Amino acid sequence: MTYLLLHPSTWDLAPLRAILDAEGVAIRTVAAGAPLTPDERPTALLLDPASRAAWPADALAAFTGAGAAVLALGAPGEDDLPASLAALDLAAFLKAPAGARETLLALRVAFRAATDHRAAARARADSAARTDELGELTEIGIRLSTERDYNTLLETILTQARRITHSDAGSLYVVEQDEQGHRRLRFKLSQNHSRPDIPFVEFTIPVDHASIAGYAAAEGEPLVIDDAYALPPDLEYSFNRSIDQRYGYRTRSMLSVPMLNHHGETIGVLQLINRKRTLGALLHSPEDADREVLAYSPPSVKLVKALAGQAGVSIENSQLYESIERLFEGFVKAAVTAIEQRDPTTSGHSLRVATMTVGLAHSVDRVGEGPYRDVNFSADQIRELRYAGLLHDFGKVGVREQVLVKAKKLYTADLTLIRQRHAFLQRTAQWRLEQQRADYLERNGRTGYDAHLRALRAAFEEESAGLDRFLKVVLDSNEPTVLAEGNFEQLQDLAVRTYETIDGAVMPWLSDDEVRFLSIRKGSLDEAERLEIESHVTHTYWFLRNIPWTRELKGVPDIAHGHHEKLDGSGYPRHVRGEAIPIQTRMMTIADIFDALTASDRPYKRALPLDRALNIMSDEVKAGMLDPGLFTVFVDSKVYEKKDEPEKG
Repeated sequence: MTYLLLHPSTWDLAPLRAILDAEGVAIRTVAAGAPLTPDERPTALLLDPASRAAWPADALAAFTGAGAAVLALGAPGEDDLPASLAALDLAAFLKAPAGARETLLALRVAFRAATDHRAAARARADSAARTDELGELTEIGIRLSTERDYNTLLETILTQARRITHSDAGSLYVVEQDEQGHRRLRFKLSQNHSRPDIPFVEFTIPVDHASIAGYAAAEGEPLVIDDAYALPPDLEYSFNRSIDQRYGYRTRSMLSVPMLNHHGETIGVLQLINRKRTLGALLHSPEDADREVLAYSPPSVKLVKALAGQAGVSIENSQLYESIERLFEGFVKAAVTAIEQRDPTTSGHSLRVATMTVGLAHSVDRVGEGPYRDVNFSADQIRELRYAGLLHDFGKVGVREQVLVKAKKLYTADLTLIRQRHAFLQRTAQWRLEQQRADYLERNGRTGYDAHLRALRAAFEEESAGLDRFLKVVLDSNEPTVLAEGNFEQLQDLAVRTYETIDGAVMPWLSDDEVRFLSIRKGSLDEAERLEIESHVTHTYWFLRNIPWTRELKGVPDIAHGHHEKLDGSGYPRHVRGEAIPIQTRMMTIADIFDALTASDRPYKRALPLDRALNIMSDEVKAGMLDPGLFTVFVDSKVYEKKDEPEKG
């Protein structure tokens, strides 16, 4: 081992130089007060009385703390360690005058102390580095465990692995399994600090010993390569230089580490390339790689292996989370399908409402003025809103089908009965005509018959026309309306008219129930039916309440519950007002009403043109039913234009 001895020019080492040279001690003169920096070798400083004041105590303490030693020479007459040196961690103190032998022995003590100090300093540095690495791994682990987006998770794993190892480039592979159970590695991600222009193309390779990543995946152990271009020819795996040759890159050191799940199964491979002395260095040439690139040391392999362990579990959790999301997405779509099969006439309504509500939320996010300029929705809130929109009508499964799909004011069977009644009355009138004609001929013969027949036929045609007007009034009154309208006095007149059945019973042209249904002023439902339809909101709420929503989606039942509420309390089922209705629900209400007015798939009403629908909604805004700020955003951003666009993703 060689040593370094620093001494001020005031200390003459000529008598000891030959001995020190023989013992491998390098000697260097330093100016008094000059900066003191330990060498890679054990380093000692000779401190004589003349140069004591030149170096402050804190500079000397930092010097020894960095792994060096200080040997002090006393001034003539100083028998004890002076107070100015008492606080220092001196290797030795020589009383003056000191002979060559005493000085040499003291120097040997100082070098042993320097060796010990240097070892202690390295231990402290290693301990600090391990502590830092542990802290970094902990922070990275927290980031990985909380990241739910799969692609972002993969980016984070590779970025952090490159950062903590000073790797210039890297790639990440994920294990896939086909229906036959064959496993392959999919090249999912690539990063290159020096050559970010190298394009990324996904591909798959077998999990076998033919490739470096495949070998690491198959063996389940890290594979360390000091120089990818110097692999022995008898190895099972090889390095493909095609990318290097095409883009002028030089791959040197490599580290491939399998990522394992909690069962110890390989689910991916983390591959790092070109560990650098300096993280920010650029490798533009083979010479840069020769100068900058280091081999992956055992500590760095151990560090990446620990990170890969965290990454494997995080990837497995993310994949599991995504599978659960797909499962739940399938459940939601199945629920929507169930709604539409129950009520095929409103097919697509749930999806359109969800699309418009989410679109309105995104538009609210972008507004820079108005009452909602400070409102923003997170990705979780948007997802919550979408699910609420898709499921807002699920409670219709609890409503009787004949009420749910009732297209006219009368049920089909009731209208058929009235048509049969009309036909019976027409046949009765026709029979009466024939009976009266026959009676005349029997009593009077042909005398005056022609004139009498003309009178009979005129009366019949008038009666028949009256019966046709009766049916027309019924058919016209049977049509539902969007707004309250209609004059139903004719129905009352018809209701008091009677006819005689075959068995002689006297019956009204229209029963009380038929008049009541035909007199519905808005829509096609009477009060009882309307309440039954309105009950779908409550059914929806309790159905959604029974689903164990995650914390991010727990608001779905409440958002869907109020989609028929109005700001003035005139809505249903709870008649809540104003701010008691969540903003998400107010947005859904606007989307729901717009679709109900403009949808062309409703048999019980005609689709309204855009301007007419917006005018009706504007009237409800003025009446205090709908949120004016949200309606303005809805109209200005033309959210409704994208209601039929397919969902992304």
